[in-house]
Amino acid sequence: MKIGDRVETIDDDLSGEIINISDGTITIEDDDGFELQFEANELMLSRNKSSLRSAVFDSDIEEVKREKESKKRKNVSTVKPKERHAPKFEVDLHIHNLTESTKNMTNFDMLNLQLDTARGQLEFAIRKRIPKMVFIHGVGEGVLKQELETLLSRYNNIQFYDADFKTYGIGATEVRIFQNVEA
Repeated sequence: MKIGDRVETIDDDLSGEIINISDGTITIEDDDGFELQFEANELMLSRNKSSLRSAVFDSDIEEVKREKESKKRKNVSTVKPKERHAPKFEVDLHIHNLTESTKNMTNFDMLNLQLDTARGQLEFAIRKRIPKMVFIHGVGEGVLKQELETLLSRYNNIQFYDADFKTYGIGATEVRIFQNVEA
């Protein structure tokens, strides 16, 4: 920027002509004749309509296209080591996810529905050879968790433990399914 250049402020709707530059402070005279002082980083050169028009219409469109095409990079999603081993199959056993209404259901009925769902999903994972899965059971009083552990302990080709705390909190159990163990 030099004296005589037309500038605009970055943060405000002010423009004017540079009349003085000293020690990083730029003095401009705005369109109303007022003198205002700004730091250099608060100003930018104004573009008049003819320079904007020439920038648009006098540029080589083919060169701009080639430039844009050459800069495209293929997005490669990187999988973090922890995510690579994270289970992809989650089963939410919260009762509101399993039925429309619990209106005429006893606690026993709700628990049986949750356990039947867990058993069915576990059998599905074993059939489809899914190596890991997570049962989300919530915290509550721990009845569902205990019953789920009892159910899981009946299978000799699985290992179960508390799921990742950061991801699920304390209300989930992760199950690892071993494929080569005789049932």
